[in-house]
Amino acid sequence: MQLGLVALAMVFLSSMGHSDRLSKVRCQRRVSTEGPPSCPKGCDRCSEYNGCVKCNPKLFIFLERNDIRQIGVCLASCPAGYFGMRNPEGNNRCTQCKVDNCETCFNRNFCTKCKEGLYSHSGRCYVSCPPGQQPANDTMECTDCELSEWSQWSTCAKKNKTCGFKKGSQSRFRMPLSLTPSTGPSPVPSPVCTPLTEKKKCVVIKTPCVKAPLLNTIVSKQQTPDRTKVSVDITSHHQRMCTYSGI
Repeated sequence: MQLGLVALAMVFLSSMGHSDRLSKVRCQRRVSTEGPPSCPKGCDRCSEYNGCVKCNPKLFIFLERNDIRQIGVCLASCPAGYFGMRNPEGNNRCTQCKVDNCETCFNRNFCTKCKEGLYSHSGRCYVSCPPGQQPANDTMECTDCELSEWSQWSTCAKKNKTCGFKKGSQSRFRMPLSLTPSTGPSPVPSPVCTPLTEKKKCVVIKTPCVKAPLLNTIVSKQQTPDRTKVSVDITSHHQRMCTYSGI
């Protein structure tokens, strides 16, 4: 009787162990058939949490912010505000432009296209063209101001006088011209450019300044239907002369 109970217990335990092994095999088979999630197109290596971590050689990896995480995606070209930086060892990256208000940049510090409404000059973005620059043919790029030919040198002067000195200065200038798409530089003065002025020292024969006599002239007119009266007062000679005409 006891031997029968022992044999029955052994058979029961054996069946339980076989059932456990069978369930483990089924579980392993299910995991292996499901496998890890497949990477998106263009991605060589990826993770479920961080997205793509390595792209194909011709693509750029771009990190998109998703709440507190950054998800890697592979792009053929970088989005606005970023430029593509190629790595000889692979895994090319999209790097953010460091120039303010830049939409497209050549490298980290040189902008090639500014945001709408801003002017581009020497890799920077401006609200208006800097001094000495003007918009090129109604575009949002700045170019050097077009200037006229040099004028003739002015008369040698000192403190706005042309007499009473030996050493003075004289100047000449170039006037800015407006740019038109069809005819090029126009003689119309540019509203944004300033004249270019050049000065130099000059030496002349000193001549005395002639003082003009003190002369105060008061001219008055009176209109009547039949005559005009003109009165001239010369105070330096203390004389008064009245003339009537038109009678």
